Amino acid sequence: MGKRELSGVPSDFDGIVRLFPLPNLVLFPNVIQNLHIFEPRYCEMLSDALESDDLIAMAILDRGWEENYESQPRIARSVCIGRIINHTPLGDGRHNIMLAGVHRARIVEELDVETAFRQARVELIDEQSWDQAELADAAKYELVKLFRSFLPPEIAKADPLSEVLVHQLPLGVLTDIVAFAINLPLPVKQMLLGEPSEEARYNILMEQLRQLKQREPEPVVPTVNRTRYRTDEAPPFSVN
Repeated sequence: MGKRELSGVPSDFDGIVRLFPLPNLVLFPNVIQNLHIFEPRYCEMLSDALESDDLIAMAILDRGWEENYESQPRIARSVCIGRIINHTPLGDGRHNIMLAGVHRARIVEELDVETAFRQARVELIDEQSWDQAELADAAKYELVKLFRSFLPPEIAKADPLSEVLVHQLPLGVLTDIVAFAINLPLPVKQMLLGEPSEEARYNILMEQLRQLKQREPEPVVPTVNRTRYRTDEAPPFSVN
């Protein structure tokens, strides 16, 4: 098992990323996702990343990807650059990794490459903070209050949860965590990923969570490993 450093995009980042497109996973900055790697092209991608900068950009496949999955189906333009923070080779050509989202990015062009995996040139999407700090602080309380209503009571009532979410995290980080954790429609998650403004993400999330609350009034455990992710013999991991 290999633990690796957790940090952002390196200062000498040249804008070229390895693409890991999946049909059902939207990664966000500030969260960590387990991934199970077994397809040869993605094992090659992983090896290349481990020998270089540890970076992989998660992309989501557009509709109709099933007809062209083995080739190059269309992907959404907004991606999340992730850094490998843990790698466990399984000894049979498969791998488990932990990928930490570190930065939003937008695909400028996909590159013509000789590697089996896809690559693209991207531009980084810089975070736009709310210009009124008092409103941002009030928004954190409102978002956490609504988010807690989706949690089981034993978790929702835990004081340390509010302490961390409200007092220790900026609003932008909080919106990313909630967007990743709650079972929102994929197009909504993709819209949130591509949105640089924390104020806009907050407003979108509040509207979506209120609508979800009306449809699902009982508390639900927010999870990123529900049926929307394919599973195999490693169920806690999203797989390629």
